Amino acid sequence: MKLTHVALLLATSGLLHAAGDAAKRLEDSADMLTEIMSAPDKGIPQDLLAKAQCVVLVPGLKKGAFIVGAKYGKGFMLCRKPSGVGWSAPAAVRIEGGSVGFQIGGSETDVVLLVNSKTGARKLMQSKFTLGGDASVAGGPVGRTSTAETDAQLHAEILSYSRSRGAFAGVSLEGATLRPDDDWNTELYGKPMTNQQIVMGGTPSPAAAKELDGVLDKYSSRK
Repeated sequence: MKLTHVALLLATSGLLHAAGDAAKRLEDSADMLTEIMSAPDKGIPQDLLAKAQCVVLVPGLKKGAFIVGAKYGKGFMLCRKPSGVGWSAPAAVRIEGGSVGFQIGGSETDVVLLVNSKTGARKLMQSKFTLGGDASVAGGPVGRTSTAETDAQLHAEILSYSRSRGAFAGVSLEGATLRPDDDWNTELYGKPMTNQQIVMGGTPSPAAAKELDGVLDKYSSRK
């Protein structure tokens, strides 16, 4: 079944997020990252987050029980400012599909992606980006430091994590696609904007992103 058909069926089932939810989802993203990073010895290694070029945060990705493999969620992408200190304004994204990586139970799964290179960050600006296709992806290590990284993780352009029913793990999202969410970008910034304009163009963050900015600065600051 094509992803467009999957999205339509999820929409009619009430699983998609309605217009007007962008600000609330920014708050959810901040809460999700805070909970993950504050979990004792079970969070994303802080040194990896500090080195990341971009992060993608998708709280509460939905899984349609009536469609095998149907998954859909909305969230945000933020990248390092050119100076390397601080983060860009958030650009809205949709994530769809993915052959593996959501097998730890539950109908909702939080997703975090760490983009490790500037090349991967540029690829992320495409109108359609496929994990494992346009960039290599591996499940990331969990803990306070990244000493448990494998060779695959060290060389992957993107590290992926998921959390469901309290279980947090680095899990591959091979085959999942990311696309810009133009409606939410317009809602947040008051006019149509591309993800590249938002992330790379020095766009000021909306007021709704203040909490998320603070969380990212707390756990990923660069001196």
